[in-house]
Amino acid sequence: MPRVVVTGGAGFLGSHLADALLGRGDQVVAIDNLVTGDVANIEHLFTNHGFTFIEHDVSSYVWVPGEVDAVLHFASPASPIDYLEMPIQTLKVGSLGTHNTLGLAKEKGAKYLLASTSEVYGDPHVHPQTEDYWGNVNPVGPRGVYDEAKRFAEAMTMAYRRYHGLDTRIVRIFNTYGPRMRPGDGRVVSNFIVQALRGEPLTIYGTGTQTRSFCFVDDEIRGLMALLDSDETDPVNIGNPHEFTVRELADVVIDVVGSESEIVTRPLPPDDPTQRCPDISRAREILRWEPKVQLREGVERTVEYFAKTLAV
Repeated sequence: MPRVVVTGGAGFLGSHLADALLGRGDQVVAIDNLVTGDVANIEHLFTNHGFTFIEHDVSSYVWVPGEVDAVLHFASPASPIDYLEMPIQTLKVGSLGTHNTLGLAKEKGAKYLLASTSEVYGDPHVHPQTEDYWGNVNPVGPRGVYDEAKRFAEAMTMAYRRYHGLDTRIVRIFNTYGPRMRPGDGRVVSNFIVQALRGEPLTIYGTGTQTRSFCFVDDEIRGLMALLDSDETDPVNIGNPHEFTVRELADVVIDVVGSESEIVTRPLPPDDPTQRCPDISRAREILRWEPKVQLREGVERTVEYFAKTLAV
């Protein structure tokens, strides 16, 4: 029975990963300092004998007793509102946290999977983004604390693979949404849904013509699991290749909720990407993976979750 450590295990993606791993018979050790994670995301797992939770900041030394077969490093603030409020913590978990978790994997002889991000591409000059594109990132801009932390984390992971022979994986995650997102996390899908459910105006930054690709969490987890189980050691994009404008997303949310919310605009934040969409050719070829959930269906399922959450 494989034993897997998931950092950020009480977070949005980490908790879904824990579900998937336990569902196939793995044991899971979830580590989270609960800065952006929530015990509510994993409390249904506490009765599972294969599940262990450790409250800890992986920017400090990480030790897990016993055998470990894989380390999945998903700990980090992941939305602009979070990493702009916690810039130092974001840089530390991307650098020190990556170093500490790589050290754990090396000590245990475990496989290592790094959760990187489409943000390593910055405001891209190549569209859609392929894994061999090096990106257009402003290292001294406000978003640089997240972008450069992840770029450093990738470099550190590759160094451990080349120098120590560690068995590593790197996933570049594009916009993912679904149940267990935090209502106030500042991401566009959760923002729009919460505003629509409350009958508030939907806030669009800029003109709303900037594009994103939105991958439902179930699809994202399938891709992550496929990468973990593969032999691929180079970075792989996991995201939805269907591109939507932010305004189109707002229209879908309003229609699904049945809201009469108006749309208001605000100035575009510095370095906000004008386009973001993955080329998933490598994921299709290597992992035999592609997303299945269409945007409207995913929004409907996410609205159902937030309607229950906000009613509590």
